[in-house]
Amino acid sequence: MYPLQPVVPPSLEALRVAVNRARVPVWMPWPLPVGWLYTGVAYAGDDRSGGRATAVACSGPGPLGGAGELLLVAEELGVGLGARYAGLDGPDPGPRLRVDDAPHGKVLAGGRLTPLWQVSGVPEGRAVFAGEARGLWLWAIAWPEDSGLLLYDELVLTDLREAGPEMDMVPCGALSPRLLS
Repeated sequence: MYPLQPVVPPSLEALRVAVNRARVPVWMPWPLPVGWLYTGVAYAGDDRSGGRATAVACSGPGPLGGAGELLLVAEELGVGLGARYAGLDGPDPGPRLRVDDAPHGKVLAGGRLTPLWQVSGVPEGRAVFAGEARGLWLWAIAWPEDSGLLLYDELVLTDLREAGPEMDMVPCGALSPRLLS
């Protein structure tokens, strides 16, 4: 098990620290959907092994009105950070992920079309999708549930480890309480 590092208020400096320590992608929708802000980053790992799981939170107007939040998690197998934020026991979605069905959403992750399947059996009020990108788990967790509609529009995700100067233009909002739960 890798320890979850303390979550700090969102800032470009906090984002840079997480990006520099990460050994897995740090996915962020880029460009951010209209009106959306970066609202925090978390990672699991230690100083020696680096970040083995990352979570980036964003929030903004929901697709059907009201406020929406999206948490993107990249992690090595067995870390369990995505399952934790999804509200599941265990380190991965297990049988709750039915990949024999057609994908429920798609994202363009690092330039590759990446299918995501909805995870069943999650707590009410959230939509959880999972799939594989670059040989690692990719989780997308949305609150409220209808914010999961963002994933039907082929959202473009950028690995911030590969970002250039555009990282200095990421708009920051208030810390997402979802990262603290």
